[in-house]
Amino acid sequence: MSADKKRKVGERGQVTLPKELRERLGISHGDEVVIREEDGKVVIETSVTKEDLAEGYRRRSETSEEIAKEMEESSTEADEQLGDVPEW
Repeated sequence: MSADKKRKVGERGQVTLPKELRERLGISHGDEVVIREEDGKVVIETSVTKEDLAEGYRRRSETSEEIAKEMEESSTEADEQLGDVPEW
């Protein structure tokens, strides 16, 4: 936000987040946020969604597959350089 925006706390403790902030952070009606206290300040963060977690797992899976392929190539190269290795 370009300037601080003051908001009044309602009777039930509710505060409305400024529209420009909600839009910039992609916070929509019904979304969950995490509210915590940090060094005497109230901090509001967007919550991690199931979709966020799924995307993270997909990326990790792709990375694991790339590493496995690289290790297989290295293993093949080592076999070519060292010849047959005894089975233990």
